[in-house]
Amino acid sequence: QVRLVESGGGSVQAGESLKLSCVASEYEFCMGWFRQAPGKERERVAVIYPNGVPTHYLDSVKDRFVISRSNGKNAVYLQMDFLKPEDTAMYYCVSDSRPITCANKSVELRNWGQGTQVAVSA
Repeated sequence: QVRLVESGGGSVQAGESLKLSCVASEYEFCMGWFRQAPGKERERVAVIYPNGVPTHYLDSVKDRFVISRSNGKNAVYLQMDFLKPEDTAMYYCVSDSRPITCANKSVELRNWGQGTQVAVSA
């Protein structure tokens, strides 16, 4: 079982930035981030291929969030700028060894971290 450990969450004011980090216990082909706010459905924020090409950005974050990764560190990052109160959620790092999980949004990624909380106040 792949272990994923997230860090970097916190409480900020609207307009500020946070950077989330996640380290996996081993190399995974597809890595990314999901989020879930209380009482809402889980959302795929973005995933990223090993070559650094991102995909499936959530529309509401496209111009504000940037996903990146370091294959040498088995890590994935999420730079979040111009944060809004509606970005408040638990953010989960995800990974999977199967390339299809980066290519097809309907295929679930198998490995999930414990989550890191992001709270944005107005």
